[in-house]
Amino acid sequence: MLNSFKSPLLLSAMLSATLGLAACSESSDTTATDSTATDGAATDTADNKLDTKFLTIATGGASGPYNIIGTSLSEVYVKTFGVNSKTQTTGASVENVNLLTQGKVDMVLALSDVVTDAIEGKNNFEKPITNIQQIAVLYPNVVQIVTTKKSGIKTIEDLKGKRIAVGDQGSGTEVNARTLLEGFGITYDDVTVDYLGFAEAADGMKAGKIEAAFFSSGLPNSSLMELEQGLDLQIVSIDQDKLKEIIASKPYFKTFEIPAGTYGNEAAIPTAAIMNALLVSSDLSEADGYKLTKTLFDNLEGLKTAHQAANDISLATAREGMVAPIHPGAKKYYDEQAAK
Repeated sequence: MLNSFKSPLLLSAMLSATLGLAACSESSDTTATDSTATDGAATDTADNKLDTKFLTIATGGASGPYNIIGTSLSEVYVKTFGVNSKTQTTGASVENVNLLTQGKVDMVLALSDVVTDAIEGKNNFEKPITNIQQIAVLYPNVVQIVTTKKSGIKTIEDLKGKRIAVGDQGSGTEVNARTLLEGFGITYDDVTVDYLGFAEAADGMKAGKIEAAFFSSGLPNSSLMELEQGLDLQIVSIDQDKLKEIIASKPYFKTFEIPAGTYGNEAAIPTAAIMNALLVSSDLSEADGYKLTKTLFDNLEGLKTAHQAANDISLATAREGMVAPIHPGAKKYYDEQAAK
C-alpha cells in the first residue's frame, strides 16, 4: 500500500516538473523574440531621428526663394525626423554665414561668392572661416538688374550717376552687385546706393525713389512679378564678353540668360548668375549630414512645387562647383549614389 501510494505521487511530481521546464523554455523563447523585435524597432527609430534636437535654417527675406525653399525643406525635416526645425528670415548670405559660424543656426543658404570670401577671409570677413561645410550646390541665383523703360537705362554703364538699390547691406545680392559694378568700372562713389531688400526695393521703384535695383535670386522673383503688374519694367542686360573677363578672376560667376517671358520680356536677356550653396556647421555629425542630404534629394519634387527655382537643384550637379569643404555625411551619400 505504501509503495503504490508513493508511485502516483512521484509520477505527479515528475509530470509537474516536466511541464514547468517546458513553460520556462517557452517563456525564454518568447522573451528572445520580443528582444529581437525591440532591437529592430530601435534601429528603425534611429534611422528616423537626428543626433541634433534643433535645426534652424537661416534663409533670407520673407518674399525671396531662399525663405520659400528653406521653409519647405524645414517642414520636410520636421515630418521626417520629428526634429524641432524652423527657418529664420535674415539679410541673407553674409549674415547667414556669420550666424552659422557663431553657432546661432544649424543650416544656411548662401551665395557661392560670399562663401568664397568667407573661406578666404576677404571683404566682409576679417579672417578665414574654418567651421563651415557644404551639403550641396543648389540652383543659380540670377542677377536681375531692374529699371523702367522710361529711365533710359539699358546697360550697367548707364547706372553711373543713378540712385540704385543693391540689396540689404552685406547680403549676397549686395556683394555681387558691388563686384559686377566694379567689373564695369563703377564704384559706389559713382552711384547713390540704397541698401534695400527685395520687397523694399520694389516699393522704392513704385514710389519713384530709386531708378534701378539689383535682385539676385532664383527665377522668378515674386517681388519682381508683383512689380511687373504696375510698372513698365525693363531688365538691364549684361555684356557677356565683359562678364567673361570678370569670370577669369571671379570664377563663381557664370554666364546666364533670363528666359523670354519670365517678366513679360519678348527675348532672352543675357545676365550673370552665381550658384547657391547649402551649408552646415562642421560640428554636425556625419550621420546627421548623411540623413539631411538624403532627405533633401528624396523630397526634391516637393521643393520644386514650393518654388520654381528648385527645378535647377539636381543630384547630378550637387557637387559641381562646391566652394566650401564637403561635409563627410554628404560625401558618403553622394559616393553611395555614384556607386549605384
